[in-house]
Amino acid sequence: MHPSSDQYQHMSDQDLLQRYKADGNTEWIGVLFDRYAILLLGLCMKYLKNEEDARDSVQQIFLKVLSEIHKHDVIYFKAWIYQVAKNHCLMQLRHKKDVELKEELVPGVAEQEDVRHVAHVQKDLMLDNMERALGELNKEQAVTVRLFYLEKKSYQEISDITGFNAGQVKSYIQNGKRNLKILLEKYSKNMR
Repeated sequence: MHPSSDQYQHMSDQDLLQRYKADGNTEWIGVLFDRYAILLLGLCMKYLKNEEDARDSVQQIFLKVLSEIHKHDVIYFKAWIYQVAKNHCLMQLRHKKDVELKEELVPGVAEQEDVRHVAHVQKDLMLDNMERALGELNKEQAVTVRLFYLEKKSYQEISDITGFNAGQVKSYIQNGKRNLKILLEKYSKNMR
């Protein structure tokens, strides 16, 4: 016996589900699904904003319902299928976003070479700017900043090397760092 939508319109969702569970005939689910296909298509359109994607999703949701329904004790089919559809759409959107992110993060080989080259040029430029900016600092700031940041010396070691007291070392480093930042910002503005 093959159910058809028209013939079983009078049956409740619950009756159709019980018949499916009794005889395993997927056409009972088909009748149920037909009842909500337009609702699902509308829901998928709302989330996915693309008719073709929405139609594909409705098909995928139907297959998911067929494979999942026996695992659940579904009381309100409409609410359950709505939730299944909503979750499906959200997963589609998340997957699409992940793919877009990966495509942005994993460019083609030629593009990777370009990215590496640009990064290398930028690094060289930044180092040149740093060297130039250090050259513009006063002597005390330049010496203490080099020793502290580039040679990783402590305040005490810098004091021993330069003869500056600890307060002077701290002051020269702080002022040197601030002045470096100002100079580097000025250089980067001039580059644009």
